Amino acid sequence: MATASPHSGLCFSEIAGFAFDTFATSKIRFILTALGIMIGTASLILVVTIGLTGKHYVLGQIQAVGANMIYTDYEGGAENVTATPADYLTLQDMQAVQQQVLGIAAASPMIELHDRIGTGSGRQRDIVILGVSPQYRYVRNLEILAGRYFDDQDTQARNKVALMQQRLAKVMYGSQDAAIGQTIHVNGLPVMVIGTFKERVETFGLSEISSDTVLIPYTVARYFSSSDKVKQLFFSTNASEEVPAVTNEIQRVIQSRHRPGSVYRTENLTQLVSLASKTANALTAVLMLIAVVTLLVSGVGIMNIMLATVRARVREIGIRKAVGATRREIKYQFLAEAVFISLAGGLVGVVAGLALPFALRWFTDYHIPISGFSAVVAIVVSSLVGILFGTAPASRASRLDPVESLRFE
Repeated sequence: MATASPHSGLCFSEIAGFAFDTFATSKIRFILTALGIMIGTASLILVVTIGLTGKHYVLGQIQAVGANMIYTDYEGGAENVTATPADYLTLQDMQAVQQQVLGIAAASPMIELHDRIGTGSGRQRDIVILGVSPQYRYVRNLEILAGRYFDDQDTQARNKVALMQQRLAKVMYGSQDAAIGQTIHVNGLPVMVIGTFKERVETFGLSEISSDTVLIPYTVARYFSSSDKVKQLFFSTNASEEVPAVTNEIQRVIQSRHRPGSVYRTENLTQLVSLASKTANALTAVLMLIAVVTLLVSGVGIMNIMLATVRARVREIGIRKAVGATRREIKYQFLAEAVFISLAGGLVGVVAGLALPFALRWFTDYHIPISGFSAVVAIVVSSLVGILFGTAPASRASRLDPVESLRFE
């Protein structure tokens, strides 16, 4: 039993000492009570860590597609314009954008063709042929898996070369390496495969690239086009911060070069990045609220154990009041005990919650994001839980009549 203070002055160190003494005499009970706080605090930190990890992963996937990428295409005439010849995009539009818009790092036109190719083994497959420039590789952040990508010299000399998507190469020739050096016929024109590629992030055919795509130089693709039109123009900027402004400038330049009734769409992935970030933040916030509810449930356990503690120590309270302890001191002593339980559980929970991401950082190649803010929030919330649920038992203890308390057995 803790001894009473011989004076009635309020002393924080004495109150903390009484709380610690009580903890030392009932370790198992208080450890089990603090366990709920520990689990809730660790859960809160892990929830934030998982949320941040998911957010970084999704944003990384989007950026791998091409965070700095801007693309524009022709959508047709205005609704009130009929029987008007189509006003397609041209290579000259891309060149005008490069000359008039600052911040363009790379650009590529794109012509889309379709054909059915066959090999010596008799296999045939429908393919999509994209006529692009050497800079298309950087705009679309493509990964070259075998061989090489065609360069400016290939484009200028109109070399009959091609790159094949990795899955198509495996289906047609059994492996990526086996595809190198093979000759395919694109609309009757023999073209040699010089490399295989893939998107850094699988878009599952939702982009212009599919598993049946072949890339050839834009100048070669023009052999099969009766005009200078292109299906799309691709651009990339020097920095992601420039994307919104450059997108608007590209739209302005394109629109100014064509009839007012023509409609063009110029878009980027900035909105998708922003939406993904907001969605991840909202999901993390919801999960944090669930973890906070867990802490509140643990607070009910603290209140129950403190009410039982008050009943078990009625005679001690009477002795303390008899030798001069004030109601305020009694209240603060029991409140300090509740806060001590919740804070101890919170600190252990923070250590446990941070241990996993730190361990993954140290012992694996995964760079798990760690939020120091979540640890601060966890400590603050666990302290508030102790204050909130310890107030009622502390107030009950402070209101006990000293005479009746001394008679209590």
